[in-house]
Amino acid sequence: MPSQALDLVIVHRHRPNAAARTVGLFLDQGVPVRVLVVDNGSTTAELARLRAEMPTGAEVLEVGANSGFGPGANAGFRWFLSHDPSPWLGVAPHDAEPQPGCLSRLLDEVGSRPRAGLASADVGDGLTPVLDRYFGAIPAASTVTAGWEPAGYPHGTLMVARRACLDEVGLFDERYFAYCEEAELALRAKAKGWEVGVVRGAEVRNQDVGSHAGVVDYLQLRNTLLMVREHSGLYHATIRLLIAAGQLAVGLVVPSRRGPYWSPRARARAIADHLRGRYGPPPAGI
Repeated sequence: MPSQALDLVIVHRHRPNAAARTVGLFLDQGVPVRVLVVDNGSTTAELARLRAEMPTGAEVLEVGANSGFGPGANAGFRWFLSHDPSPWLGVAPHDAEPQPGCLSRLLDEVGSRPRAGLASADVGDGLTPVLDRYFGAIPAASTVTAGWEPAGYPHGTLMVARRACLDEVGLFDERYFAYCEEAELALRAKAKGWEVGVVRGAEVRNQDVGSHAGVVDYLQLRNTLLMVREHSGLYHATIRLLIAAGQLAVGLVVPSRRGPYWSPRARARAIADHLRGRYGPPPAGI
């Protein structure tokens, strides 16, 4: 058993059965772990079911509305930081499925690396998350089959952060709401000299996207434009904006060039909201 303990935030909305199952899977990992479920505005009935099915030892924090993944995670992190936190804090969505031995492998690996600030489990897709100065968060072929692999940013399916790293660089930027917040946090961590990576062999699964395609398309594009502007500079941001406009135009007439979450209305709104500086929750009707 690793000596490190983990304070784990589970971000939940409308899926009490899945959340209770996920909590149970983490508590059965054989690792010292405290679990806090942050509820993002579920109904009264869903909250009652969540509390009824929650394994003993886990707690629930209600934020009262859909605050988003990053802000929900932050609410949990702040709760732990005010309650004698462990050296490691983690976050996962309500339907993450850690495989046997996931947490012990993950914590053993990061515990052996004094400058490991952010890390994630292996989602099993054979890809490594990297950051491009123009395109933001993109995948590349993995080069490591076991242990630590340097990465541009950690997967949000199961991410752990060293408390000292968060103390120095801060929490998630809540303007992002969801998508790209892990990448933006990793950029700040790396700028302070912290290592970021994926631990191969510490496996977790998550099959549910959880949002409408238009919402995903909107948030991914809008947040990428924000991240490139603030971390790559005006030149790269201008080029990325022109690429986004070109991709929208081409996708309207060439179906084969459309992405997996294609929504022209959402993409157009993402570009417009970025230009006017509107961030946070996605607009209604996307």
